[in-house]
Amino acid sequence: MTDAWLTAIASSPFALPLLFALVLGDAFLVVVPGEAAVTAFGALAVSTGAPPLAAVVVVAAAAAACGDVCCYLVGRVVGLERWRWMRAPNTQAAFAWARRRLDERTALVLFTARFIPFARLAVNLVAGASRLPAPRYLAVATLAATAWALYQALLGAAVAAIIPGGSAAAVVVSVVVAVGSGLALDAALARRRRPDRRG
Repeated sequence: MTDAWLTAIASSPFALPLLFALVLGDAFLVVVPGEAAVTAFGALAVSTGAPPLAAVVVVAAAAAACGDVCCYLVGRVVGLERWRWMRAPNTQAAFAWARRRLDERTALVLFTARFIPFARLAVNLVAGASRLPAPRYLAVATLAATAWALYQALLGAAVAAIIPGGSAAAVVVSVVVAVGSGLALDAALARRRRPDRRG
């Protein structure tokens, strides 16, 4: 990975469509590096000047909202037991956790789940399966997607403004910070879920 290669990617007409596809895919598959992509493009926006930081935020927010709404619709139409992976014990435990949290603090849980990779899918599926009113869901999901996109892009931009060494260093450090933050949030969530399983 070199500065010239990253500059070519950032200035490519396919840069923003690629970002959209990665973030959209991340809503369904946690192995797709949506967070890392937004953070990396945020870093590139500062270190190379392309794509514009505002465009990174808008595209990432739109893709995140689309992905979350698609998961909501899957939950609403398909339910939580149609496919084999949904019936796995760990998946059902995640759904049960999400259902309890949504019953207690719907808007807060929808908002915060957008920032937690492994909770995002469960919460959005359960919101749909629970028939959460669509207008309320859309309002919170859109706000959460916008806040998430701002956070991820500005994280990358901040790293690029601080870290010397060109685009490659900025992208690597920003991606490490983004992935580390996601794993830390996920670990904290796992610790909070353990007492629920005992109860």
